[in-house]
This record gives sequence, structure tokens and C-alpha cells, in this order.
Amino acid sequence: MYVLLSYIGISILILMSNILDTYGSLNIFKQPWDPLEKKYGFFPESLRLHMLGEAKKMFNFGFENYMEHAFPMDELNPIQCKGRGPDYANPSNININDILGDYCLTLVDSLDTLAIMGNATRFKEAVELVVRSVSFDKDNVVQVFEVNIRVLGSLISAHLLMMDPEKPFGDLKPDWYDGELLHLAHDLASRLLPAFEKSTTGIPYPRVNLQKGLPKMLFTETCTAGAGSLVLEFGILSRLLGDPVYEGYARRANKALWNSRAENTGLLGNVIDVQSGKWTGRLSGLGAGLDSFYEYLLKSYIMFGEDDDFQMFNESYHIIKQYMRRGIGGLDRWRPHCNKGHGDHPLYVNVNMMNGAVQTSWIDSLQAAFAGVQLFDKDNYVNKHFSKFVFTTEGHIFPILLKFRTKSWDNPLLPLVQEEPPLSIVDARPLNSTMASCDAVDAERSYFLPIKSHYFMQISDILGVDEY
Repeated sequence: MYVLLSYIGISILILMSNILDTYGSLNIFKQPWDPLEKKYGFFPESLRLHMLGEAKKMFNFGFENYMEHAFPMDELNPIQCKGRGPDYANPSNININDILGDYCLTLVDSLDTLAIMGNATRFKEAVELVVRSVSFDKDNVVQVFEVNIRVLGSLISAHLLMMDPEKPFGDLKPDWYDGELLHLAHDLASRLLPAFEKSTTGIPYPRVNLQKGLPKMLFTETCTAGAGSLVLEFGILSRLLGDPVYEGYARRANKALWNSRAENTGLLGNVIDVQSGKWTGRLSGLGAGLDSFYEYLLKSYIMFGEDDDFQMFNESYHIIKQYMRRGIGGLDRWRPHCNKGHGDHPLYVNVNMMNGAVQTSWIDSLQAAFAGVQLFDKDNYVNKHFSKFVFTTEGHIFPILLKFRTKSWDNPLLPLVQEEPPLSIVDARPLNSTMASCDAVDAERSYFLPIKSHYFMQISDILGVDEY
């Protein structure tokens, strides 16, 4: 199922649930309900607007305090109220050093959020600060996946939003801007390439030194999501630059992972050795270590229209249904159909990639992304035109453009900048209803979120997942 938003959406969903718990017993739901609204409830307009304002205040509070107390360091330590960067005293502290690289991380990561929230003035100021302050010529070891989704993705997203001729979020482009963020993205992606170039399997090493290439302390194990969630950012960069190298390496990594599937089941594991291509972690699931690999197969197809991406996602979806889908009424009597059998509707458990046997019956928080969540600011341009955008796994936003469906290196006469109308999700091949291995869920069980049911029906119609 297509994921509109992952981690940010999960937080919003939790916030919405807490609000419903708080306000559910109060007489604040004034307008008429449809059957699903009566059963599950929803945000009344007054509460939605109030919480929208609260969400903006929370973001602004965090961002402004980072700028006051932490900038130009990577993030704000809220306990000590000061900035934090790489842990130079303990290079093995990968919890910190995998992403904090002394490049103003929070500022860069916040660019497209400032734009989408309509703060064009603050966005322009932030872009100027990034251009003046950020350098990737640092003797720091960082994780390829984290830097890709958080830093590279944000730079590309902000550049595309500024260059959008329709200016859906206002006039974001400073008068002096001449592609500086794209140049930074190009520089950063080039510094990540040693992770791919030195690999004999095609699977990238998990970490690089931004200044020196592969680090001396070389880790050879990487997770499937980390190695296989790069095509969206690398692909768009390649097509903006007219350089196939970045997309080529990312697609080579995906193919290497795909070709390493277990012969008996077709499942992937969660940890693989870059040098040998052997699986060192054989747990297969939809949570940490695997989640965004499946997400990016579908999103890459939507963005680029490559049949290989769709075929890999389609086959993965069938296999996931076959091996991971289990009823929670008891693992020994799981229901073959959503509306038949005992117990509640199924969940997706973790299994052994070699034989499909259940390995754990719990799920982690990252697996929640598989079901998809939605923003609740219905007046925002993104939500009014949600079929024109794709969110990355980190929540950065990319417009779905026709120029990303072509490769300039296949046609040297094709201009890099094409003024064609945007595509939308509906231009992508719909997900075939035969992908679902169960009967259609009845309406009251299909839309279990605190949002009006007709919004879900619109999403289901557009994405072709009405028989999930």
C-alpha cells in the first residue's frame, strides 16, 4: 500500500488519538455524522483548526529554539539547552555519529517544512543560512542511508519547491538563488559514492567518511532498508543533473538485494554482509531494517515509471501476504480471509526468511508506516493536491513531474529542464486488486482512523487499494 507519510504521520496519528481520548466524552461534536464517523469519531472543524495551530506552534518552538541555542551545530540537546554535533570523543557512538556530521542538520532538515507551512520569509532566510554555513568537506564518518533521506532529500526537495513555476507555497525563491542547494546536493551525493564504488556485490557499505571515502574502521554489515532506500533521492538527482551515475548505483544496490532473496520463499532478510553478499540477519518483516525498501519500490515506480520497480513491489506484496500475514486470534489458527474465521483482523508478523516460520509475533513502531497515514491540515496545498506529490521515508516532499520519467543520458537532445505539466499518482499503474489475498474488508473495518470516511474513499479510489 502506498505510503503518503511515514514517521511524521505516525506522530500526528498518536497526537490525534490522544486528543480523541481527551475530548471524546465532551459535547463538542456538533455536525452530523455518517455511519463511520458515528462509530469512530473525527475532528470537528473547530478542533481541527485549533490542533493545526498547536502543531505549527510546536514546530516553530522547536525550530526557533534550535536557531537560538544550537545553530550552527546539528541539533539541540533539550536537556542542556545547547547544540550538539558529532561525538568526536567516542567515534564508535554510531547513535550520534551516524547522522550528526557538522552540517547544520536541523536547519537543512527543516527547509521544506518551513515552505509547506507557508513561512516563505523564514524559508528564504533558512536557505541563505544553508548556503552560507553548510559544508560537507568534513572529516566525519556518517551513515549513507541517514544522510541520504535527511540531508540529500531535504536539499533536493527545497530546490524543487523553489523552482516550481506555479509557486504553490508562495514566492520561495530568493532573487539571488542560482541552484546553490542543488550544487550542495551534488557535492554530498558524490561524497557518498565510495560506499558503492568499493563494493564488489553492488550493495553499498553502510558508512563513509565525507572527506576521505571509506572509513578505516570498516563495518561490512548493512540492513536491507539502509542499502535499498536510495533510488528516490539518487534518481531525482541524476535526472536533474543529467548524470546516470547516482541512480545507477542505487538501482544496482536494489537489484543485488533482490537477487539475494531466499530461494524457497522469495523473502529478504534484515541484515546482509556487503563483501560476501550473505545474510547475517534472517528476520524478514515490515519493521526496522526492511520497512522503507518496500516503500521505495512503489514510490520509485510512481516517480519514475520504471516497470522493474513495480514488478519488484508487486511480487514482494504477494510474498508478504503469503508469509507474514497472520491472525491475532492465535498463530495456530490464523484467518485465511479478512472477514472469515476467528479473532480480529490479521497483523504482519516477523518470519524466518528461509522457511517463512514465525520468528516473533510482535511488531515495532516502524512497521506502522506500511498501513499509511494522512495529514490533517486539509486546507494545505499538499493535501488539496496530494496526488501530485510523493513523500520520502523521512517526510521530505518531491513533486511528481514528467521530466523525472525520462533519462536525458538516453537522449542527448533532451533538455534537462522541461516545462511539462505535472503528473499525479493516478498516472501510475493502479495496484491490482488481485494483490490482496483476502476478501474486501467491510466498510466499517476499512477506515479505522479519526478522519472522515470520504477522505479514505478518495485515497482508496486513487491508489487502487480498496480491497486491502
